[in-house]
Amino acid sequence: MKQINKFNVFDDGKSRRNLFTKNLTKGKRFFDEDFVHSNGVEFRAWDVFRSKLGASIMKGVSQIGLKPGSLVLYLGASHGFTPSYVSDIVENDGFVFCVDNAPRVVRDLIFLCEQRKNMSPILADANHPENYKDLVTKEVDVVFQDIAQRNQVEIFLKNCAFYLKKGGFGLLALKARSVDVARRPSEIFKEVRKQLEESEMLIVDQRNLEPYERDHAMFVCKKK
Repeated sequence: MKQINKFNVFDDGKSRRNLFTKNLTKGKRFFDEDFVHSNGVEFRAWDVFRSKLGASIMKGVSQIGLKPGSLVLYLGASHGFTPSYVSDIVENDGFVFCVDNAPRVVRDLIFLCEQRKNMSPILADANHPENYKDLVTKEVDVVFQDIAQRNQVEIFLKNCAFYLKKGGFGLLALKARSVDVARRPSEIFKEVRKQLEESEMLIVDQRNLEPYERDHAMFVCKKK
């Protein structure tokens, strides 16, 4: 296994579909993922066709801000697939606050978090970051957002303003068709970039996620 940059994410040099993380809960499988053992370490296969974060790493993103010990606010956690890999990356000294507004998926998320002690499920609407201020550390190192709503950028900026520490990273997985289904994704990406540039966020990288995710882009920002 070869580590990719300083991401605490690994590549076996063969797979075009999977990355790998060190399994924080050795022997436990949550999403039918494959295990690979190397030098006494158990790695979880990470299907990048199911994860915008994984896809962005496969596309060569330069920075993600995630590392062992990071505190992360994850917006749009769903059943916890990608958050579980973030949990592996930040390890036991880090923590992932997982926000979603769908009771059915949060129920699944609760079962996952019971097995992973560095994750916490939060049933809440990310449009209103003030509503979960008592459940999240005031300042986090990373805000990651994967929410398919028309006002994705507004939600992202509100949460970064509320929770992200100065110099912290904000990662926005943007779904163009959820912003405006009638416009070309390239136009929307350009417009979103302008919105972010006019905010308190500095864009440090941007990646189109094709062929892993259609009409998606990952914006990696740093709080000024």
